[in-house]
Amino acid sequence: MVEGKRKENLVAEMSVREHKVHAGLAEKLGGKDEAPDPHELLESALAACTILTVQLYANRKGYKLESTDVKVKIESEGPETQISREITFRGELSDEEKARLYDIAGRCPIHRLLESKVTITSKMV
Repeated sequence: MVEGKRKENLVAEMSVREHKVHAGLAEKLGGKDEAPDPHELLESALAACTILTVQLYANRKGYKLESTDVKVKIESEGPETQISREITFRGELSDEEKARLYDIAGRCPIHRLLESKVTITSKMV
């Protein structure tokens, strides 16, 4: 579970176990660019999940993966949201290993979550 609260005027602070994560707004939106905005945090979640999922698989298979580099961008949002993701695998990898890692990247939990039908239930307490 993540808990959040307002830290400063346009800065949110979320507590995740023993960690603190901040979100803010760019100056053009009235913020002071103190932290990534919520969209960037969503993009970060997909990038991180991709990297970690691929690395777990590579570790298990003994692949010589040095790094998975990922770029994520929300291209458009609405009923048909478009998110682009560029994945680069670095290391001594065969074409077959790269193809398998690419397949595994599509199975990361955040990727699956974002492609699913999501329902958010809210209540005021």
